[in-house]
Amino acid sequence: MPKRMATISQSFFFIILPFLLCFKLGIVSSDPSCGPIVANDVDRIQFALNLEFLEAEFFLIGATGVGLDRVAPHLAGGGPSPIGGRKANLEDIECRIIEEFGYQEVGHLRVITSAVGGLPRPQLDISSQNFENIFDQAVGRKLEPPMDPYANTVNYLLATYMIPYVGLVGYVGTIPALANSSSVDLAASLLGMESGQDAVIRAALYKREREIVEPYNITVAEFTRGISNLRNQLGMCGVKDEGIIVLDPQLGAENKTDSNILSADANSLSYAREPQEILRIVYGTGNVTLRSRDRCTV
Repeated sequence: MPKRMATISQSFFFIILPFLLCFKLGIVSSDPSCGPIVANDVDRIQFALNLEFLEAEFFLIGATGVGLDRVAPHLAGGGPSPIGGRKANLEDIECRIIEEFGYQEVGHLRVITSAVGGLPRPQLDISSQNFENIFDQAVGRKLEPPMDPYANTVNYLLATYMIPYVGLVGYVGTIPALANSSSVDLAASLLGMESGQDAVIRAALYKREREIVEPYNITVAEFTRGISNLRNQLGMCGVKDEGIIVLDPQLGAENKTDSNILSADANSLSYAREPQEILRIVYGTGNVTLRSRDRCTV
């Protein structure tokens, strides 16, 4: 039986973030659910606002140094300003790409708010320290010096790799459960943009796949594999995430490639995740009700 998303319009929304508050992989749900849940169209689409807020703030601040409070304060709904975040040291092309992504997210927030109603921006933590923790968990050791996502283009792209794909697979999981054609149209249009952003990020990283991320002696491809493996571990519903290079060509397109610019299943279809999987990943705990801040001692 599908599980009911109880009181999603309030409590479920406001607990999903802050984002990436130190990972504790040992804290997991005793009943990892992977099946469909029961929720109406408004609940499902409003749920996506959490990640849209995260993307908007991370991209805008990373590219321009300012976020929603300056660009579109009315869309924040009175919610608190993000913790941390600063203008990243990006090369020109990547800066222009990320800036465009940021303004695209403003449009997403506006259209969702117009269609189904808005929510106050949740408390987001996009500080270097939070990203440092997930980088550490992804590679299985504490990086020294800590890996700052805002320090350079490669670091920022790897941090960006963490975000749109989660929204992408969330929309893929949501669309089949929507009842109204207007909701399907909206979610499909949002999915198209999330997919495009993810593809651009993955392609940019693929061009650098053998590049060593200094000073860690770890390649870009190895970082993406570690981040994807970590999301699979936290999601607890099998492999739905792969790095830009697969070690086994059997996992590549038609079992013939080790390149993996677009993450997809054996039939080259997008993976899907349910909201409870998204929560386990974004909380960084593997638990839909326990944020990493609640137990983390790092």
